[in-house]
Amino acid sequence: MATINPYVNFNGNTEEAFNFYKSVFGGEFAMIQHFKDTPESDRIPEAEKDKIMHIALPIGKGNVLMRTDALESMGQHLKMGNNFSISVNTESKEEVDKLFNELSDGGKVEMLIGDTFWDSYFGMFTDKFGLKWMVSFDKV
Repeated sequence: MATINPYVNFNGNTEEAFNFYKSVFGGEFAMIQHFKDTPESDRIPEAEKDKIMHIALPIGKGNVLMRTDALESMGQHLKMGNNFSISVNTESKEEVDKLFNELSDGGKVEMLIGDTFWDSYFGMFTDKFGLKWMVSFDKV
């Protein structure tokens, strides 16, 4: 297993929060992507297009704090307790398949494992104990 990192969801203030974290931890964003830059941007209301789809801030050795703005227009409703996931990035497609299949057993799949437009093999689910997971294998 390559890495395990926190993935946090917020209600529209991701950019503000991440600029704060960057001022505390230092460094540069490894990635920042807005909803307007995604293939499904035509389905996003104009007022939400500049919200953050994904942002990553490396912290220390091998750790990355990641985050997104949860959009009500996409059916995402945040409350304390469901605003974070454990993100596991594996070293192989076989490993991510194993983790997805075993950890999601008895839980609720939110996004089937599969190829994404950001060049990852990715899936999301909540396990049978209520913990949210994101598992991926980066193909590049």
